[in-house]
Amino acid sequence: MRVLIVEDEIELAKQIGKALQEAGYTIDIANDGEEGEFLGTTEPYDAVVLDLGLPKVDGLTVLERWRTQGKTMPVLILTARETWSEKVSGFDKGADDYVTKPFNMEELLARLRALIRRSAGLAKPLIDCGPIQFDTRSGKVTLDGMPVTLTANELKVLSYLMHHLDRVVSRTELTEHIYDQDFDRDSNTIEVFIGRLRKKLGFGAIKTHRGRGYSLSPSEKET
Repeated sequence: MRVLIVEDEIELAKQIGKALQEAGYTIDIANDGEEGEFLGTTEPYDAVVLDLGLPKVDGLTVLERWRTQGKTMPVLILTARETWSEKVSGFDKGADDYVTKPFNMEELLARLRALIRRSAGLAKPLIDCGPIQFDTRSGKVTLDGMPVTLTANELKVLSYLMHHLDRVVSRTELTEHIYDQDFDRDSNTIEVFIGRLRKKLGFGAIKTHRGRGYSLSPSEKET
């Protein structure tokens, strides 16, 4: 899962970024509203952490422009502003949730996980796909109840597929959602990660749709 952090307090942005990376997310950071708006418009994100008090372009304006352009990624507002009217304004312009500074990092992570789950149509933190279970809170994967050890990139690929069950996901889409904007992306590496996941989860776990991509579904047949 790929998250954009738009925060002008550089140290805070780094702290949030480190926490998200340790939780298994791919992150990009923008330190002003202008860069944040550009990245949110041009890059695919699974969620955004957006500060309101930004230089160049304020957060509410950035959010409003994204929604006007049809961008639907969930947005978690992060701000020092506490008045109810500003919170209402944020929700009215398309925010999905709100955290007020100072905040607990675990709360931010929990709210972010919930937003990403809901945007994928998932209500529970545990995602099941036949014998495979993925705990979005801990990042743990089990197969028939037994823990499965995955590398960071293998987990990113599986997490994205688990959040999009019964949907064919292209190699390009997977590449865009597991690497940040500065990474030298090579979609061929996705095949390597898929191969490793099949060895660990069973060769029938991930289906290949020739010329289209991959899907994870307990009932789907390979085509």
